Amino acid sequence: VPLVESGGGLVQAGGSLRLSCSASGRKFERYAMAWFRQAPGKEREFVAAISWSGRSTYYGDSVKGRFTISRDNAEITVYLQMNNLKPEDTAVYYCAAEDVDDLTGRKYYVGIEYDYWGQGTQVTVSS
Repeated sequence: VPLVESGGGLVQAGGSLRLSCSASGRKFERYAMAWFRQAPGKEREFVAAISWSGRSTYYGDSVKGRFTISRDNAEITVYLQMNNLKPEDTAVYYCAAEDVDDLTGRKYYVGIEYDYWGQGTQVTVSS
């Protein structure tokens, strides 16, 4: 499994969680990475994306100002820091990788653009 997520769990509204996505293989150092989520009965939703360098980041409107995506290429790991969590953030969160180094001009918010996916980690926010 090339991408493995961790860090999900149960948290109260207003709390924080940090998700991690560990990639196996040095090639992922040059991949753009992203987080998506899917709640029961809903379509998959774009959360955040980051270029290989980490200099460019993008966020979905519903998480702007609350979530932060980052990466450590030495560890080949991508993080999603989630603050001020809300019950509507409850979902399975998926890590994804695309074989491009820069997301400029690309549809980073579209899931089919990505080449690899993790198995997902559950995040549940109680009210």
